[in-house]
Amino acid sequence: MAKTDIGPPDYKQFLPPIIRDNYGKWRYHEIVRAGVLKHVGENGDVLYTVRAGSPRLLSTDHIREICDLAETYCDGYLRFTSRHNIEFLLADERRVAPLIEELQAKNYPVGGTGHSISNMVHTQGWVHCHTPATDASGPVKAIMDELYDHFTHMDLPAHVRIALACCLNMCGAVHCSDIAILGIHRTPPRPDNSRLPNLCELPTTVASCPTGAIRADMKNKTVQVNDDKCMYCGNCYTVCPAMPIADPDNDGISIWVGGKVSNARSAPMFSKLAIPFLPNNPPRWPEVVAAVKNIVEVYAARARKHERLGEWIERVGWERFFTLTGIAFTDKHIDDFTLATETFRTTTQFKWG
Repeated sequence: MAKTDIGPPDYKQFLPPIIRDNYGKWRYHEIVRAGVLKHVGENGDVLYTVRAGSPRLLSTDHIREICDLAETYCDGYLRFTSRHNIEFLLADERRVAPLIEELQAKNYPVGGTGHSISNMVHTQGWVHCHTPATDASGPVKAIMDELYDHFTHMDLPAHVRIALACCLNMCGAVHCSDIAILGIHRTPPRPDNSRLPNLCELPTTVASCPTGAIRADMKNKTVQVNDDKCMYCGNCYTVCPAMPIADPDNDGISIWVGGKVSNARSAPMFSKLAIPFLPNNPPRWPEVVAAVKNIVEVYAARARKHERLGEWIERVGWERFFTLTGIAFTDKHIDDFTLATETFRTTTQFKWG
């Protein structure tokens, strides 16, 4: 096939030789210890992967340091996972221990494998996104500092995936994570009628609303928002900067639990609301950190081996979950969306805590 400059290059040209030679021919893999994977090929080749935690946002100096480590220990081969972990790929077992020793000396946490908490996948937050209701990197740093030992040790009933999205447009995986932190707006956008006629296209702005809450006001060349229909997603602000939705007094965070993508043991599940609102209190978000840690510790103490958080909740019952975690059940937990009745419990089978 002729080479072109259209689209990304073929990823296979960047694979380490041992992976390219054994592509599709691996016999098995195992976890040697927290943060270390071992893959064995059909021909007997062995590849070791050392996983270290990393922030999503990296300085150039930090990237150079990571690349220097890769050059020293694994011929320059490394990769970043979708959860922002660094994976160093080594064909020589003798280099594994020295690499881990240097990583730990440089304060890189090694872990995130097996029955542990992997690094948090998250969105951009205040550093870049235009519609955030909370920050991303700040809460993630604060939460992972508190859950550090669960990253470096495989001491949980099953692996736990935590995600953060700074608004409900959720470019993070909050819809299907064991624990999801979701930034929420609680007030509708406020059209700036002095700017909107000259800045925004009315048809595009009206069409941007997924709930039909925006109507064109053709006489004044602006729009009107039906507050009762608005779901505070901020999608209109994406196409019309004259409709700001950020509100420092009312924006905050909600906590969702029980989601998973895995098809093992049970079908994939969507996350469900656990805590409707927690305030934005940077720089350490103490209320959010305490809430997430509480859920993790209650789950760790009571779930069965290999049982994901959502599977544990389904087994003991949501009533019991709220009792054990001490989370208050309020009217905000009752879905009032038009089609929500299809998801309501329709039996008398309750599991009271």
